[in-house]
Amino acid sequence: MASDVIVVGAGIAGLTSAVVLAERGLRVAVWSREAPAETTSAVAGALWWPYRIDPEEAVAAWSLRSLTVLAALAARPEETGVRLVAGTYAGAGPAELGPWAAGVPGLRAAMRGELPPGYGRAVRAHVPLLDMPAHLAYLQRRLAAAGGSVTAGRPLSSLAEAARRAPTVVNCTGLGARHLVPDPGVYPVQGQLVVVENPGVHEWFANADDQGTDSVYVFPQPYGVVLGGTARSHVWDRAPVPSTAQAIIARCARVHPGLGSSRVLAHRVGLRPARAAVRLEAETLPGGGRLVHNYGHGGAGVTVSWGCAEAVAGLVGG
Repeated sequence: MASDVIVVGAGIAGLTSAVVLAERGLRVAVWSREAPAETTSAVAGALWWPYRIDPEEAVAAWSLRSLTVLAALAARPEETGVRLVAGTYAGAGPAELGPWAAGVPGLRAAMRGELPPGYGRAVRAHVPLLDMPAHLAYLQRRLAAAGGSVTAGRPLSSLAEAARRAPTVVNCTGLGARHLVPDPGVYPVQGQLVVVENPGVHEWFANADDQGTDSVYVFPQPYGVVLGGTARSHVWDRAPVPSTAQAIIARCARVHPGLGSSRVLAHRVGLRPARAAVRLEAETLPGGGRLVHNYGHGGAGVTVSWGCAEAVAGLVGG
């Protein structure tokens, strides 16, 4: 079957873009070098929270639209992999978070008795927390139900290859855009995390500096607790470092002491596709085809996924 749109990339940006387009009646095919379960998205934390992503005003709009969609999906967590979970973001008050904070229902400053040890201020919020393997599988099922398809193991040497097969191409290649566009402004921010058995943690916790190399986050998932993390710019290595893993566990154990003795289940390393600003725009290819870019989401691919996907649909239609 001929395609109206080929989406290149099967991570969170590619699959959500494909779902939105297919559910609007377009014939959509996703081409990807990797299967969705093997993408960077699959190893994400993955808490809804704007992190290491610009431009600020656009990110606020994309994030809040995604929050609305994900909150609705949280009504069916077993099916969608999305839950609404209470938690604490430490080290900042509501006014320091950015323009998106005012749009998050129930987000408030933590009271004195709610502050974690060592922190003078924090915020409390109920936001989506995603089990990414389950969520990516849900998106694939939803895409198939809308008539779309995913073909993995299909690397491209240029976006023109896809343009020869469909009048519109959507570029959701993340770090791959560095060579495929090419766009040298895309670079990796390495993130290492550890998964441990849950000693009884029910809420998420995070403290992260957009400019720092180390952070603290604790995300309870159905398969264990995800502990993080690191944010090391321009580092391409995907091999976990044992000493880094030990440091991550130690930082998280200061928040939840029981984590210090929990059995380690897995070590993971992902490369966030960072850029000075998200590239979400359309251009006309030499042959007359339409190319829509949607990449460079840094540490907030999940957070802006649905908002960016709807913006992509607007550009495809426009």
